[in-house]
Amino acid sequence: MRVVMFGYQTWGHRTLRALLDSEHDVVLVVTHPKSEHAYEKIWSDSVADLAEANGVPVLIRDRPDDEELFRRLEEAAPDIIVANNWRTWIPPRVFALPRHGTLNVHDSLLPKYAGFSPLIWALINGESEVGVTAHMMNDELDAGDIVRQEAVPVGPADTTTDLFHKTVGLIAPVTIGALDLIASGRTEFTKQDRSRASFFHKRSEEDIRIDWNWPAEDLERLVRAQSEPYPSAFTFHRGKRLEVLAARVSENRYGGTPGRVFYREGDGVVIVAGTDARTGRNRGLALTRVRTEDGREMAAAEYFTTMGGYLTGRP
Repeated sequence: MRVVMFGYQTWGHRTLRALLDSEHDVVLVVTHPKSEHAYEKIWSDSVADLAEANGVPVLIRDRPDDEELFRRLEEAAPDIIVANNWRTWIPPRVFALPRHGTLNVHDSLLPKYAGFSPLIWALINGESEVGVTAHMMNDELDAGDIVRQEAVPVGPADTTTDLFHKTVGLIAPVTIGALDLIASGRTEFTKQDRSRASFFHKRSEEDIRIDWNWPAEDLERLVRAQSEPYPSAFTFHRGKRLEVLAARVSENRYGGTPGRVFYREGDGVVIVAGTDARTGRNRGLALTRVRTEDGREMAAAEYFTTMGGYLTGRP
């Protein structure tokens, strides 16, 4: 099939690489300009560079809504559009232009985690698996019929970076497998159960600020979710920002006021956390590695020279 690809960052790059390696013909690529947004500088392999290196025409757009773009799409005469990590709304006259419509590739197990940052949100929320879904695009966000979907388990120590590497490897088989089904003449696919749908927004600094009223289990997942190269979860100690790079749930139970710097447990320093409403238990979060406001990274046991005092959400 003749394919136009809409995509950005490493997700789009891997999708384009899979298309170029397939029997399909990539006739045009549309991608976003480079961004200074913290999350968009991560996994930033260039779709434009890959397309140009393979002789594929490239258009750079923030939004796909101008007349020149539409004219170029008509001239390209695609059988299908494939999109992955396109960051803005694609209007119906674009996604419905090819005879087979538009296939969107999304890094979640739809209908759950539509929208942005699905791997981070899934890890924070304690999901047991994540994955990649290829679905037909319609007027609703990430709501079209599912053509192909594959899942991978979330391990007990996995970070978002680990989950990225697990799921990015699914892009090629999910995308090309879906295209093969469409090329074979299949037109009926799995409808999404919209009663199970969930939608999540872009991550911002407010989302990585530690709230010590959360249970320790939830805080431990937040720290893993905000692993390098993502911005680290942070708190404040004596008015200065302190990033939490590694932590674990305490072995023992610790009660008291959330945020209290309480006890040395093994190689960690336990901070009192909120009570887990599901279990009624008071586990603490044992910090094992931190980074100070001036960029020094060290063991938490080295940083906290005395117990007592509080970690807070604000200076």
